[in-house]
Amino acid sequence: MKFLRLKDVMDCTGLARSTVYKLIEEGSFPKSVSLGARAVAWVESKVQEWVLSKTEERDLRNS
Repeated sequence: MKFLRLKDVMDCTGLARSTVYKLIEEGSFPKSVSLGARAVAWVESKVQEWVLSKTEERDLRNS
């Protein structure tokens, strides 16, 4: 299992920091995992699943 820090999540998804946290609050993006008192990260596979789901949604809309 690999963790991604916020910058990596932003690079992978193309989302801004505020959008990542907004989507988490809405329940439509994977939650972060606490790594310590001041550090959080996301499970890479969960972020990749989210990206894949977005491309699948796009493909269904365009079919």
